[in-house]
Amino acid sequence: MVFIILELSANVVKLPLTSVDLQNNLVSVKVDKIDVGLSGFIVHKISKEHSVILKNAVVESFNPQTKTATLKLSSYDALRNNSLPNGKWKVEVGDTAILAFGYTRGLLIAPNEEIYYRINRSVKNIQWIHPDLFATILSFNSHPTPLREDFTKFSIATSVGLIFIYLDEKVFTIDARSFKILAISDAKLKQEDVKLPFYTRVQKIETSWWKLWGEGREELKAYEPHYYKLLLEANPNNKTLKQMIKKRGL
Repeated sequence: MVFIILELSANVVKLPLTSVDLQNNLVSVKVDKIDVGLSGFIVHKISKEHSVILKNAVVESFNPQTKTATLKLSSYDALRNNSLPNGKWKVEVGDTAILAFGYTRGLLIAPNEEIYYRINRSVKNIQWIHPDLFATILSFNSHPTPLREDFTKFSIATSVGLIFIYLDEKVFTIDARSFKILAISDAKLKQEDVKLPFYTRVQKIETSWWKLWGEGREELKAYEPHYYKLLLEANPNNKTLKQMIKKRGL
């Protein structure tokens, strides 16, 4: 039986900035409730008809007493075009934080075909991007072992906002850009076989003889340890994740 509770809103969240600390790349917004790890960007209006995206943003903390969320800023990297003009605009109070962008599109990482389709069919409000596309991109980049940067680049290229990873009868819902865990749901499924590095109809993710060194170049030897490692690096304080890793003896 699969119980995936996706409490995250599929709607884009738009919030005006209430304070700005450019020295520390932090801004704040007022909101009744929000998940730490939600990602998005900051939009600055330059005229009645025109706006510009200035920064990436990730929810770093939320204070339920003051209803205040703090967002960490970084360089905006989803659109690069040297022919576009570069302005000198800065983030300021009144600009808009747009969060949960792309949360209607997801990529599911599962160990085999049966688990993939059982989970795929249990979540109704997600437009799934097939893992074949991710595997094809990994093959093009000679990465038989997917790295965090591969997920980030895939998210940018396909506008995928959420990554779902199945591990030990749980489904981790992850923001594709921040790789922060947003939810952990039960998925009591029997895992009889494993396809590495994940279920895909692509038979082999290629590498190249001139790219034999560096991270991601070798074929993945085990499913769970690798994805637990990626999750732990981005979520070192998540108690449920740490307990699952400890139980696994990793």
